[in-house]
Amino acid sequence: MERTLAIIKPDAVERGFTGKIFDRIEGNGLKIIALKMIHLTKKEAEGFYKVHAQRPFFPGLTTYMSSETVVIAVLEGKDAIKKWRDLMGATNPKDAAAGTIRKDFAVDIEKNSVHGSDSPESASYEISYFFSSIEIFSHKRTKT
Repeated sequence: MERTLAIIKPDAVERGFTGKIFDRIEGNGLKIIALKMIHLTKKEAEGFYKVHAQRPFFPGLTTYMSSETVVIAVLEGKDAIKKWRDLMGATNPKDAAAGTIRKDFAVDIEKNSVHGSDSPESASYEISYFFSSIEIFSHKRTKT
């Protein structure tokens, strides 16, 4: 089973789309194995998006991501990274396929409602940025 990080961004949380997004996640065979709602500080957002620090959109992205509450989840499933990225759709909602989260819920390229890891390496880093191992639960745990 593969794991990936999902963030429901401030625009989607503010507009009440969290439940609808989780319905799509679970409806497409992904399991939510960790979940939290937080308000990132600017410094936390900068740390999380540090790979983009030299990109021109970095200041706006980190300001936006620290502007309001976000919902962060770890998703698990077969090919979870690809499956979640397919559900999200293209970064720019104008380019996103019909029926994807970004096509249906995003405001624009910056306020595009969701984030997802793009590789196993980024998933590992991103998950550990927000969750400790004791906060992540597998649905296949055995009862003792």
